[in-house]
This record gives sequence, structure tokens and C-alpha cells, in this order.
Amino acid sequence: MASDGKAPLDVIAASLRRERERAGLSLTEVARRAGIAKSTLSQLEAGTGNPSVETLWALSVALDIQFAQLVDPPRPRVQVIRADEGPVLYSERTDYQVTLVASCPPNARRDIYRLDVEPGPPRESEPHLPGTVEHVIVSAGRALVGLREDPVELGPGDYIAYPGDIAHVFQALEPGTRAVLVSEHT
Repeated sequence: MASDGKAPLDVIAASLRRERERAGLSLTEVARRAGIAKSTLSQLEAGTGNPSVETLWALSVALDIQFAQLVDPPRPRVQVIRADEGPVLYSERTDYQVTLVASCPPNARRDIYRLDVEPGPPRESEPHLPGTVEHVIVSAGRALVGLREDPVELGPGDYIAYPGDIAHVFQALEPGTRAVLVSEHT
């Protein structure tokens, strides 16, 4: 069994579909690159078939991913920094401090939004483009923020980063909740 309780073929099928879609490749192209029949890849993505180590290795090379990502995919990277955490730098001339919460990786693009949200149903977002990461800092109020299946309660000054290419939510828990959202695209 895989570490999350799914049968290995289910994990492999989901991983193959996810990684092929993230790469923007067709079944035909991945099969060609891996040197396998398109019908074999189609069966594997459907959770049927009995893939050999050699077949999975060829697919990982074709998708430009590590072999382990097919059998034990990485967990979504979620990072939380509370209001009093993170490296702080102070000004010599005035009462001013900055806290680095996330540096911009090379070749990334960011959109920045100010959110004003009142309590009510959560704002549910479907997955965005592959590689999207969202960063949120709550400035007032409290909110549940992050992956739809496991949101984190945040208060003023708290920070979270989560994959924006996985379903996610923002739900205000107090009136007057405000936040800054940075959507990063690579």
C-alpha cells in the first residue's frame, strides 16, 4: 500500500495523469518519449495494467520527474509563518522593521491582491495553472486559508503559502477580515 492508504496502482495512475497534465503533454507524446504503446499508458492512467519497474522508469524519464514521484508523490508544500516568526531586519534611522516571508524564485511572476472579506461561506477556488503558488498574510480578523481539504486558521500577521494548482479556500471567521494575497506563477 502507498503511504496515504491508496492502492499502488491508484497512486501511479493519479501521478501519471497529474505529471503529464502539468507537463502539458498528450498521451501520444509521453508514450512516444517513453518508448511504450499509447494503449499501455492509457491503461496505467486508468489504474489498470501491471507496470514493470522499467516501464515506470521510462515514464519518469519521459516526464522529467523523479521515479519516486510516480509511486509516492510529494505532499503539497504548505508553509505557515506566524506573526512573530521569520527573519527580522531593523532600520537604524526609524521605528521600522521588515520580515522576509518569501523570496521570489527565478523566472516567477507575481500578482498581488488586497482581500476584504466578511464571514459567510468559504471562497472556494478550483486549481489554477500548474506551478501556481499562493501566499496570504492576514492583516485583520481571522480566516481559514489554504488547501480545501486542510485549511489553516490564521490571525493578524500570520502567513501561509500553498499550491494554487490544488483546490483551495479562503473563509473569513470575523467581520472586517483583511489580507494580502500574492499569486505566483512560474
